[in-house]
Amino acid sequence: QIPIRETERTNYEFFLNLPEFDRTKVNMGTVKGSQLLQPLFEYSGACSGCGETPYVKLVSQLFGDRTVVANATGCSSIYGGNLPTTPWAVNKDGRGPAWSNSLFEDNAEFGFGMRLSIDKQNEYAKELVGKLKEKIGDELADSIQNAEQITEADIYEQRERVAQLKSKLEKLDSVEAKNLLTVADYLVKKSVWIIGGDGWAYDIGYGGLDHVIASGKNVNILVLDTEVYSNTGGQCSKSTSLGAVAKFAAGGKPTPKKDLGMMAMNYGNVYVAKVAMGSNDAQTIKAFMEAEAYDGPSLIIAYSHCIAHGINMAKGLDSQKLAVDSGHWPLFRFNPDNLKEGKNPLKLDSKAPKIKLKDYIYTETRYKMLTKSNPEAASKLLDYAQAQVVKNWKLYEQMAAFDYSGNGTDKAEKSEE
Repeated sequence: QIPIRETERTNYEFFLNLPEFDRTKVNMGTVKGSQLLQPLFEYSGACSGCGETPYVKLVSQLFGDRTVVANATGCSSIYGGNLPTTPWAVNKDGRGPAWSNSLFEDNAEFGFGMRLSIDKQNEYAKELVGKLKEKIGDELADSIQNAEQITEADIYEQRERVAQLKSKLEKLDSVEAKNLLTVADYLVKKSVWIIGGDGWAYDIGYGGLDHVIASGKNVNILVLDTEVYSNTGGQCSKSTSLGAVAKFAAGGKPTPKKDLGMMAMNYGNVYVAKVAMGSNDAQTIKAFMEAEAYDGPSLIIAYSHCIAHGINMAKGLDSQKLAVDSGHWPLFRFNPDNLKEGKNPLKLDSKAPKIKLKDYIYTETRYKMLTKSNPEAASKLLDYAQAQVVKNWKLYEQMAAFDYSGNGTDKAEKSEE
């Protein structure tokens, strides 16, 4: 390595200085467009082929330096904050995602606090803009306060306006001007992401997660679902699938996987998506974009293959595809905004199961090992799991077929007549 290190250092410097694509001109809703964006999460210390990191990297690409991350303790907090180094990076302007980790059990509340704080400081900044309207100019003040900030172009324009505002504030000597200068950056829309694994979301932190989605606040929750406690050594969680072998489930887990997505959909005002990048990368992009655009709580449950599954990690995306094809992991998006147009909020993005469950699960050691240690139990659990897959698919299929035209209001009016 020593002889080529200097040469490669020069090459790497050249690579880093290549110009980035203009975020305002890229079609971020496509796979190609999203991958033209600069990642602000790179060189993590995760396992080779980790199924979680592509989703985290995608968040950093799509929402850039306005991303604020609350990270639950677990794999993602270890490879995400292995100080003194960090994979979270900055762009050419020196700005990058804000990231912090609290505990295992309180991550949802931790991120919720970030959202409340950002909202309050945004409110305070707008209040000060109103008070200083005459000094900073009516046109600039009104455009800042009424900015939509939906697209990247909108956000770029707001940043330009905030830069003008700061320039004017530096010339003012009042207390209000100085206070506004400290919170002016909160006039640019922030994207709050609460990220963690299934051990946090399904188990230890579920009470907090439920509280936060029930609040109705605009937070985005990303569950990196490996179906096992990965970081602490492979213990069974409520996300672990029926029949899988894990610590505390050495004879195969005897109960079905908890349906976190269905539980969240029952609130009616939560955007919910189930994604698997290896099966449908375009659907994954859509889900992330829609979740962030939704003005309310959103929950994305992302299939994340793991070294604990006992697979060839170089082919992890193949495992994701098999999980979807077998019906074990149905892809869907539940968008409450569709109700406003009289449309069904639930859209199934994967087709009916086209392979048997055994053709998926027995490619992974976590299931296959039970056929060696207890073939009879493995056979019974497989039959139970296959029946569960069929039942779950039929339920989702029926829900996706419901007619929401008129959103029920026309029928209610007729019954009153």
